Amino acid sequence: MSGPRAVVIGVGNEYRHDDGIGPAVATELERLRLPGVLVALSDGEPTGLLDLWADAELAIVVDAVLCAPSSPGRIWRTTVDALRGLTHAASSHAMGIPDALPLGRALGSVPAELVVIAVEAHRLDLGVGLSAPVAAALPDVVAAVRTELARVGIPTDE
Repeated sequence: MSGPRAVVIGVGNEYRHDDGIGPAVATELERLRLPGVLVALSDGEPTGLLDLWADAELAIVVDAVLCAPSSPGRIWRTTVDALRGLTHAASSHAMGIPDALPLGRALGSVPAELVVIAVEAHRLDLGVGLSAPVAAALPDVVAAVRTELARVGIPTDE
């Protein structure tokens, strides 16, 4: 494996309120400078995701989702396949994470393991800043990502 052991991808648009949770998590994790971990931002475009997670042992994707009924700020640890049909990406992109995985499988470009940390959104309209419930969830989302990294033996202590 020539790339990083793990990649954390913050998906979203910080100019659409809670859709900025992925970038906010990426910013927090980048400050930790974890060895063997690539932290990246993505708008969720499938081929961009494939490029980021190619050859990674573990890919963790953090994104906002809309659910019905909604509990803004609630955190889900799941897989892309489990999300299909239950939620949809809150990002401004037309295609997203659920579309990238089948494409990656067809092209032979998937990580050994893919985990999605999804955060239920409250506001997706234009504007900067997370809603109160999503902002309150930010430390727990970062902790969830660090737990996933530690699970595969990547030290995450500051």
